[in-house]
Amino acid sequence: MEIEKIRFREKLGYGFGEMAGTLHLAAISTFLTFFYTDVVGISAAAVGTLLLVARVFDGFVDIGVGTLIDRTKSKHGKARPWLLWLAIPFGIASILLFSAPDLGPTGALAYAYATYLIVNILYSGINIPYGVMNSLITQDTYQRSLLNIFRMLIGITGTLIISTMTLPLVEAFGGGKGGWLRTFTIFGSVSMILIFITFRSTKERVKPSVVNKDIPLKRSIKALFRNKYWFMMLLVMTCYGIYGASGAAVNVFYAQYILHNKDLVGLFGVLSLIPIVLGLLVISPVIKKFGKRNTMIIGLIISIIGSSIMIIDPVNLPIVITSLVIRSIGMVPVAASGYAMLADTIDYGEWKTGIRTEGLVYSAGSFGGKVGNGIGAALVGWLLAIGGYVGGQATISASASASIQFMFIYLPIIFNVILLIVLIPYKLDKEYPQIIEDLKTVRCA
Repeated sequence: MEIEKIRFREKLGYGFGEMAGTLHLAAISTFLTFFYTDVVGISAAAVGTLLLVARVFDGFVDIGVGTLIDRTKSKHGKARPWLLWLAIPFGIASILLFSAPDLGPTGALAYAYATYLIVNILYSGINIPYGVMNSLITQDTYQRSLLNIFRMLIGITGTLIISTMTLPLVEAFGGGKGGWLRTFTIFGSVSMILIFITFRSTKERVKPSVVNKDIPLKRSIKALFRNKYWFMMLLVMTCYGIYGASGAAVNVFYAQYILHNKDLVGLFGVLSLIPIVLGLLVISPVIKKFGKRNTMIIGLIISIIGSSIMIIDPVNLPIVITSLVIRSIGMVPVAASGYAMLADTIDYGEWKTGIRTEGLVYSAGSFGGKVGNGIGAALVGWLLAIGGYVGGQATISASASASIQFMFIYLPIIFNVILLIVLIPYKLDKEYPQIIEDLKTVRCA
């Protein structure tokens, strides 16, 4: 099988799909805990439990979506049509997520559960096939990395938009519940358009070496757990999800209560993301030379060093800024390579077991990310509650302040160390060229 070169237009269109998802995911990670506690009035402990329960449930939804993708047959392929089918429902659900009708304390919590569950189910229906498309557009590992770099670059642009524009837009639209609803009406509408662009600009090319019709789920799962590299990436996705969700959610609390300037949350977003954007522009030749795994390990070490700098003086803004920039530079290889490495495990699984199930591999990997995001968001709510935090107060207790500082400084270090340990035995980068040659031989036979 000859590898077809992926045009810039298709890479760009693929990246827009990540921005659509990021407008949803970044909003949840950065502002949903704050929205629920300080705008809607739900307790921090209840919010933490809600975010974890919904994410774990959604992780199981991912498995179902992945199984359906593997059985999807249409003129548009097996993954692309899902974007067409769910773009509009997803956009509407994202708008409803940040609406807050006056339903009383119990009704508000029930509404939060309902809308959060619905939006995450629809997000699974968009994000799982979107991720699968990386493995279906091309089988060239370097071009997969380039696709992932486009995905991350454009997705991070969406995150920057959310982190820097959300609070100003909320205030411009009058603040309060109405300001939040109008702001996310704009974001939800934009996400629909971006998903349609991704659908129109991409093409599925990769076919399995052996066509397997309707593989039983039990057999597919059994094959999945014979894939050691997929399991490693599942752990990576979970830890990265915890790292990202907890870090994003605690930013607004650190800005408001530790540095006493809520407007700094936009600066934190810029400082966390701009270095990644710039790094993604130059990282591809480094990955090509040293491999995805080795580059990622180097980056994690840099990120740990960056986080440790903040221990010197947690309330000194120049030190905080320096720490965030170095920490973000270290996360560039993780952002650039994570999904590309997950795509590589699909080919390893096919080579190892004879069964190619893109949907199940991505959904199970996404399961780890969703659970990680849920744990990360829940940790913020729970640790705030343990520290005695009460939303809407002008000042907080010393214990609440200590909880916020622990989450902002030390949690990133802990989970970066775990990521390092998980990646040490990963050797697929070296084995991959021979695996692809073997699969090509089977296709040509």
